[in-house]
Amino acid sequence: MTGPGTARVVGPERGTLDKAAGENFPVAPFFLPRAWRDDLMAVYGFARLVDDIGDGDLAPGGADARLLGVGPRDAEDRLVLLDAFEADLRRVFDPVGAGPRHPLLRRLQRTVRARSLTPEPFLALIAANRQDQLVRRYESYDDLLAYCELSANPVGRLVLAVTGSSTPERVRRSDAVCTALQIVEHLQDVAEDLGRDRVYLPAADMRRFHVQEADLAARTAGAPVRALIAYEARRARDLLSAGAPLVGSVHGRLKLLLAGFVAGGRAAVRAIAAADYDVLPGPPKPGRIQLLREVGVTLRGEG
Repeated sequence: MTGPGTARVVGPERGTLDKAAGENFPVAPFFLPRAWRDDLMAVYGFARLVDDIGDGDLAPGGADARLLGVGPRDAEDRLVLLDAFEADLRRVFDPVGAGPRHPLLRRLQRTVRARSLTPEPFLALIAANRQDQLVRRYESYDDLLAYCELSANPVGRLVLAVTGSSTPERVRRSDAVCTALQIVEHLQDVAEDLGRDRVYLPAADMRRFHVQEADLAARTAGAPVRALIAYEARRARDLLSAGAPLVGSVHGRLKLLLAGFVAGGRAAVRAIAAADYDVLPGPPKPGRIQLLREVGVTLRGEG
């Protein structure tokens, strides 16, 4: 994505970074300082590419595989690609090596050095995508939370680290918000995930509401599915409320950024409710007015 004050990106990484425009939440909005925007886009490029590897959504032609040193025979093997991506990530943190091969990781290396970032959040995101290849159902809500600890929470921790605002309490609040956003995304994408043979609705909750996987493949949701989605949406809303004090703990433009994350989650939950919890025809999305209203509520510390 390019915008005011954002350097235009060309080359193999452009297609990945351009996906920022289609995300549920702003990645590096224009009102942030230029240095923050650049570093957040570098983190986004990593996170987007590792998700694309895990989902099998890499650009056709195999350019990313070649950049990672993966031959044509293994270019479609997601676990092989994730291993190669991790090896390239480790080059980011090697102070004496030749540096990473992939341009997105070369971009990330500058951010890692400027912000003194550690490898753990990045490794967790890779681990989440490995888990996606091996685990396609979750028995309990606690199992799902453990997955979110890998797939979502590292992103919030990286935002705090890039902006120099990380404290133990803020990390705890951020984890609640990020887990909520991941759950909301899962609720929006039930049909799409099922098409990938993945179900992120806890099996124990599905049994409680008498929902079968076949019910998730319907064109519209029946009453049991709607009740299940409403139950999980309330959980996400409660997590957003638990994490919302994060917004009041910071100031200036960072406060507006974090308010956007919380408000985006709240607006998405409201959109799901407005669809009467029928997420199967397609992901319910909030309108711009609803999102701005939620930003205002969040900034005032209400809700």
